[in-house]
Amino acid sequence: MKSRIAGIALIIGSLWYMIAETICAFSFNDTLANTYLIHTISELGIPNLNSPYFFLMNSAFILIGLALLFASFYKFKDYIIKYKIIYYIFTVICTLGVIIVGLVHAGNPLALTYHAAGAIMAILGGNILLVIVSLSMDRFEAYHKITLVLGIIGLFAFGVMFLNMSGIYMPVFERLSVYTLIIWNFMTGVYLFTDRF
Repeated sequence: MKSRIAGIALIIGSLWYMIAETICAFSFNDTLANTYLIHTISELGIPNLNSPYFFLMNSAFILIGLALLFASFYKFKDYIIKYKIIYYIFTVICTLGVIIVGLVHAGNPLALTYHAAGAIMAILGGNILLVIVSLSMDRFEAYHKITLVLGIIGLFAFGVMFLNMSGIYMPVFERLSVYTLIIWNFMTGVYLFTDRF
């Protein structure tokens, strides 16, 4: 039962994230292609005329952070055999980061530093977490291999994004480094719900 509850939390959190971003992208004050190519995810959460449903995006950040924290400490921790302390640390770092992003939007110049710090904690910390998870369980099968690949892709995309912060297509790499985390949350939720660990 605990696995099902934790799985449901992760599935709902990841699905709501994708639904909220899609709604915000379609309603953003630019073409859909431009929204995904040259506007960051954070821009969708800024309360202004460009993003009328900004509150959906910010709610999605907070919800997926809470879902990750709950599922991790409620059940998923039971499958972590090695590096438990490191696992706990990066789970908390990622969770706090994504919640900060949801609470402190990028449009406030006084809080921009906090938003940026939250984004780094969420994206970098989250993808490091994936690598840790893949190496911390008692087996190394399909789930663990996919988790490791997602973490590596996410870290690579984060590095490209970080080195091209002023590049016009930087948001593409931002999304890639975030989507690895969303995919992992959904996949882990399904594994927990179906008790496949």
